[in-house]
Amino acid sequence: MSTVANRTGTSLRASLTGWSVRGILGVVLLVSVLFFGVPLLWLVLATTKSGHALSVNNPFSIGTVHDFAFNWSQLFDFQDGAVGTWIKNSAIYSVGALVITLVISIPAGYALALTEFRFRRALLVVTLVVMLIPNTALVLPIFLELNVVHLIGSPLSVILPMSFYPFGVYLTYIYFSTSIPRDLLAAARMDGCSEFQVFTRVAMPLATPVIALVGFFNFVQNWNNFFLPFVMLPSSKGYPIQVGLTALLASTPSFNPSSAGAQSIQLPTLALATMVSVLPVLLVFLFSQRFLIRGMTAGGIKE
Repeated sequence: MSTVANRTGTSLRASLTGWSVRGILGVVLLVSVLFFGVPLLWLVLATTKSGHALSVNNPFSIGTVHDFAFNWSQLFDFQDGAVGTWIKNSAIYSVGALVITLVISIPAGYALALTEFRFRRALLVVTLVVMLIPNTALVLPIFLELNVVHLIGSPLSVILPMSFYPFGVYLTYIYFSTSIPRDLLAAARMDGCSEFQVFTRVAMPLATPVIALVGFFNFVQNWNNFFLPFVMLPSSKGYPIQVGLTALLASTPSFNPSSAGAQSIQLPTLALATMVSVLPVLLVFLFSQRFLIRGMTAGGIKE
């Protein structure tokens, strides 16, 4: 009888412990959703309001289509269509750097993981050390180097530094080290494939998830990069959208009272500009999430 009672008590305590853990996790999740979701909801709704309605109406009330159309028109009419130019510049810089990153990072990770050459381990250590250095700490020496070759102000002054992505090299190194069977590569070499053919025909098709992961991380970093383009590009015509947002902020009377005039920007228009600036990253994430999930689990399978 006592044994049955002990088992019942143990089961009850385990059940209560399980529910308490679930309750704590539920509360943490709810607080996180409120903390991040409420400001985002306010930002989305703010784009549908006029400046007066945003100030006096309920913060979470829905505006009108007319006010949204006015905010959209004001945004893309700012400085004769500068916002459209900034978005195009962001696409050029981000995609250009992404292509160069993939062309360099994937072969580099493969070489570090699956080939033998002198100073291989030293090169891997250098890659890890550089990966830990903050990007902002490298902006000044990169500026001085590019100034020597007269590239300051050109698209290359932004694209080339953003193409330097040691984290992508390390990700591909981990994947190729743990998830590609070496026997498969050896069989391809025995069948007469050159090292280049082994890489392009065998290793790369198997590495699609990690390629997508590196591409996504690099694109997001490039698109959201602010400090590097701000330093390298003296003219507003070359700004990406993230740097262009500072010009919009400076033209908003709520943040800069001296900016009141014909080119002044209202708060709802500034909110719309913020949403437009993050929309490409959101679309890329939605269309690539299947590959991203597979890429995040890459390296979890041993040969």
